[in-house]
Amino acid sequence: MSDLNWPSITDETIRHLQALLRLDTTNPPGHELLAAECLAGVLAAEGIEPLVLESAPGRGNVIARLKGTGEKPPLLLYGHTDVVPAEPEHWSHPPFAGEIADGYVWGRGAVDMKGMVAQQLLVFLLLKRQGVSLKRDVIFAATADEEIGGVDGYGISWLVRRHPDLLRAEFGLTEVGGYNREINGRPVYVIQVAEKGICWLKVRAKGRPGHASMPHHLCSAAAGFLDAASEAVGGDFGAALQSLKSPEGAAQLFAGELKHHELYPFLFAMLHNTAAPTGMRAGLQTNVIPSVAEATIDGRTLPGFDTEAFLRELRAVMAEGPAASGSDEFEYEVTLDAPPLETRHDTPLFALIATTLRRHDPRASVVPYMMSGATDAKYLAPLGVPTYGFAPIQFPPGLNVMSLAHAHDERAPVAGLGWGVRVLYEVVTEYCS
Repeated sequence: MSDLNWPSITDETIRHLQALLRLDTTNPPGHELLAAECLAGVLAAEGIEPLVLESAPGRGNVIARLKGTGEKPPLLLYGHTDVVPAEPEHWSHPPFAGEIADGYVWGRGAVDMKGMVAQQLLVFLLLKRQGVSLKRDVIFAATADEEIGGVDGYGISWLVRRHPDLLRAEFGLTEVGGYNREINGRPVYVIQVAEKGICWLKVRAKGRPGHASMPHHLCSAAAGFLDAASEAVGGDFGAALQSLKSPEGAAQLFAGELKHHELYPFLFAMLHNTAAPTGMRAGLQTNVIPSVAEATIDGRTLPGFDTEAFLRELRAVMAEGPAASGSDEFEYEVTLDAPPLETRHDTPLFALIATTLRRHDPRASVVPYMMSGATDAKYLAPLGVPTYGFAPIQFPPGLNVMSLAHAHDERAPVAGLGWGVRVLYEVVTEYCS
């Protein structure tokens, strides 16, 4: 690997990212076929045969495979090419221009997640160019329709239903993980090993609906994060992280010294089910008292909870609210239901990821964590494909994926992306060769 020209590889990664950023794949409506065909052209030019699958007019997915000996099962590199809407008037650089300024590539999707798609593409191309001897197939998939939950079924969920054999693998690597964030001055790299489930619902009532945050619950991913992060940080803050493992300690710290800490939302969501009201509707005109009021609620569930358990908790809290005399006052309609996911982090692949990150950043501590949102991993899990969120990138202090994704002025550091390509290439090469 040392004979590779990494500055040149970084430049090539950025060029492909710019090409993707200049394609407006805002979802809705998507138009991801533009990105699929762009990527297919790059792959074909390298002698790789891509497969472009159009799930609906304009909704495109591209899949390619490098064959190994078959001694071991495949590894899947996957990401989505759709992006959330942007408001150009609030941006310093146009969101679909792919401009480079101040050491960053600017554009909607730079970190979520066209940046990683470009990284995965370069890793895939390098495996081919270098003639790496593979013991397992490596699959590259760039898909549609992730940003609105995949509910329309034009991306991974469609592929799982229609073409499952194209995606079957021992592991998948995708977004939201592998980036650094500062915790009390120490660089900590989080690897997503779990994500909360989804329970979107409507609650109808004669009075004003409420919302709830569920009791403390420690799953394996959360325990792993607290153990590793407390050891990495040390001191009083490290001890505080350990204290969060007990319900009593969590209750005391969340009500006290952690209340205003920047990590409060992240830590609280890791230990609790949450139910956030995101919309209210009642009444048709000013002089008519409405007979029904409706709240939409975004519920997120921890591993170990199913929808019925979550609803029991929610009903109990709603029944205690000032507008209700009992849970029967409310009518509950679940509109989207997806179970939580959790992947073991005591695997050779996780260990290899950690070792490689530490090789490239000796100060790094690598910790498992659980995402409070959701990714396309939820559609691969029923197929028997566990996923790690591992999109390696280095950010300067004060910036990370979660502060830039879906935000105005979304951007990715050029040097950090190049650093991540090398890390990802070394992990994939060592795991697959």
